[in-house]
Amino acid sequence: MESEERPTPDAYSILVVDDQEDNVELLRARLAARGYVVRTASDGQQALDLVRESPPDLILLDVMMPKMSGIEVVRRIKNDGDLPFIAVIMQTALDSTESRVEGLDAGADDYITKPINFAELEARVRSMLRIKRLQEDLESRERELEDMNDRLRRVSQTDGLTGLDNRRYLEERLHEMFEHSLRLHEPLSVVMCDIDHFKSVNDTYGHLAGDAILRQFADLIKEQAREIDRVGRYGGEEFLIILPGTVLDAAVTFAERVRERIESHEFVYEDERIKRTVSCGVAAWPHPRISSRDQLIRSADDALYVAKERGRDRVVRFDSDEFKAHAKPSEPADAGLAAAHTHS
Repeated sequence: MESEERPTPDAYSILVVDDQEDNVELLRARLAARGYVVRTASDGQQALDLVRESPPDLILLDVMMPKMSGIEVVRRIKNDGDLPFIAVIMQTALDSTESRVEGLDAGADDYITKPINFAELEARVRSMLRIKRLQEDLESRERELEDMNDRLRRVSQTDGLTGLDNRRYLEERLHEMFEHSLRLHEPLSVVMCDIDHFKSVNDTYGHLAGDAILRQFADLIKEQAREIDRVGRYGGEEFLIILPGTVLDAAVTFAERVRERIESHEFVYEDERIKRTVSCGVAAWPHPRISSRDQLIRSADDALYVAKERGRDRVVRFDSDEFKAHAKPSEPADAGLAAAHTHS
């Protein structure tokens, strides 16, 4: 049974730390004979250097050493967040409760007293290495769980076709950014973009061609956006860009740059070259008629509706003369238009 628990060569590494050369050599020989890879250190600082260079699986650490005690060595190792879990067995000639408590409080995992009984030592080493293996398995499962949670989080936040933020995640980020702007009274702009005559792409070339254009369109917008901007797919062929710290005039300039980029671009699907344009509506805070995130979105959407109605392939800023001229006289310029229209 004992032979089944012995490690295979190179399976585990052990660092023996003791200022007594005879003790070190004896321990090294006995442990190496059991298949362990053994390194040695004669003082605390040398042990710390070896641990940081290549962390062992287990340390057999003498308590009483000159310059730096074993208690201090184990404390530094256990407090180093860059190191993996390392099992530490402390060896001491002081068979007292106080010395054991001090070592365990410092982070030691087990104790063995001198003179060392080698059968007991081997049993304690095997026990600590089992704990080490269980700890590694637990950490591996935790990493797998974290990776899975990260993937699920990304899926929940991302539009599957374009890889951009999806609508729900965009609205969450917009809420946070709007609250931030309110607190600090910093400007915040949004741009709503819609690909003109997109339905005809699906009707003429098929839905796979439409998907290809949406992906390419998403890439083109991302090229124009800054790292701090949020770019997402808001609907079928409708995209929303959130521009923190951006005043209305700068947002209009950004939208116009996007419009020009799309106008000059040829979308590619298999052997087809497809031209399309884009319409954009732009809104910004602060503004006397915008006091909420919903009003900010609705204003950009209403401006987009005006851009569509005025001939497409254009940028309309909410509350501009063009926007006001198109608004119904019976209702405020920033209210109600979105509820009565659909984009195409």
